[in-house]
Amino acid sequence: MSSQQAVADIGLIGLAVMGQNLILNMNDNGFVVCAFNRTVSKVDHFLQNEAKGTNIIGAHSVEELCAKLKRPRKVMMLVKAGSAVDDFIETLLPHLEPGDIIIDGGNSHFPDTNRRSKELEKKGILFVGSGVSGGEEGARYGPSLMPGGNPKAWPEIKPIFQAIAAKAPDGQPCCDWVGEDGAGHYVKMVHNGIEYGDMQLISEVYHIMKEGLDINDDEMADIFEAWNKEELDSFLIEITRDILRYKDTDGTPLLEKILDKAGQKGTGKWTAIDSLDRGIPVTLIGEAVYARCLSSLKDERTRASKILSGPTNVKFQGDKKTFVSQLGSALYASKIVSYAQGFMLMRQAAEDFGWNLNYAGIALMWRGGCIIRSAFLGQIKDAYTNNTKLENLLFDPFFQEAAAKAQDAWRAVVGTSATLGIPTPTLSTALSFYDGLRHERLPANLIQAQRDYFGAHTYERLGEPGKFVHTNWTGTGGNVSASTYQA
Repeated sequence: MSSQQAVADIGLIGLAVMGQNLILNMNDNGFVVCAFNRTVSKVDHFLQNEAKGTNIIGAHSVEELCAKLKRPRKVMMLVKAGSAVDDFIETLLPHLEPGDIIIDGGNSHFPDTNRRSKELEKKGILFVGSGVSGGEEGARYGPSLMPGGNPKAWPEIKPIFQAIAAKAPDGQPCCDWVGEDGAGHYVKMVHNGIEYGDMQLISEVYHIMKEGLDINDDEMADIFEAWNKEELDSFLIEITRDILRYKDTDGTPLLEKILDKAGQKGTGKWTAIDSLDRGIPVTLIGEAVYARCLSSLKDERTRASKILSGPTNVKFQGDKKTFVSQLGSALYASKIVSYAQGFMLMRQAAEDFGWNLNYAGIALMWRGGCIIRSAFLGQIKDAYTNNTKLENLLFDPFFQEAAAKAQDAWRAVVGTSATLGIPTPTLSTALSFYDGLRHERLPANLIQAQRDYFGAHTYERLGEPGKFVHTNWTGTGGNVSASTYQA
């Protein structure tokens, strides 16, 4: 085909709603996009309907798609994670040349992106794995984009990505280069894990207000609206207000008619598993995943509700207005812990993989367009801008002070909820993590002694780090150094 036919700035494979909206977004920003779908009839339908009157063009084969792309060719895939991504890569390769770029914009697991990036680099193809957050509306009007992979691709895709991305309140695009190999998809995975945590925290606060304080949905909506004008200002708080206000056809709250079984697609679980693999205590996300698992055991919970006892004749005795204020403080403090844990995990992954992650940039990417967008992320950006080597978000003066200010309310909420018999897995684990982190000494010395007692696993004595000894706990033989014992 002649070079005159190479008119498109980028090609996009996958015409589900996310793909269509991203193409329309790119078109609005002045880019010529070539659309392709495995079911080719979808291409014609899209061009004749949603894309009618635009500069969007279509292709009926991968060969035609690649022929219509300007060099270096840029092909973005929005297809189901897994084998479909590998299949499309194999189909594309015969029609690409060194320096061309393949972008995976799906929710791929980062180890797959690591593998693909390395394999394609050997063939001269630049691979990018990009997190895309914000749902269908974000894709259409400005998502948060988290690209990572071969850094040589960034100058080529940067103008497109930053043009279509959401803009933070200060006008900066919510998109920047994340890091090498699977870094983009890794950061998106952690983003989704934090999303799990935020949603669970909010649901626990809703549960406390409903069951513990007997507050109705309209009153709760007013509380969330007030919170959304303060330090808890965020997308999830905003939509929770709207959900609480929404009425079914009979005029009653629709929320109360929804089955209490939470689904999940796996990214929260990936985050929790990865945190265990790296030895980073991302406890809040883990509890959020387990809470969804417990919710899915609806039949078992129904049976348990009839036979397992809880507190009897216990009613909330305090001032509701004061306690609602404490709930807001506990929610805010727990969010700080969730983000602190998420950034701890990213920091460890960066060390393990040799990635150069820009933590202030990541916070900026999450300030707009994505599900966890909130005003709070501005403070996280500032924390990492002020100290690029910040060891822990809780060590930043702003967050240190915020946690200290909230802790009395936080403890009151967790304690009162336990007394009332209302589960708070994420609110309470956030407080436990905070208390664990601030303790110079934890009872792990007893665990080490137990391990040495039953398994001769040895331990280190205070003041002698690096020297491992074993004790014969049932005799009088004293301590034996590890090397002597093993011999």
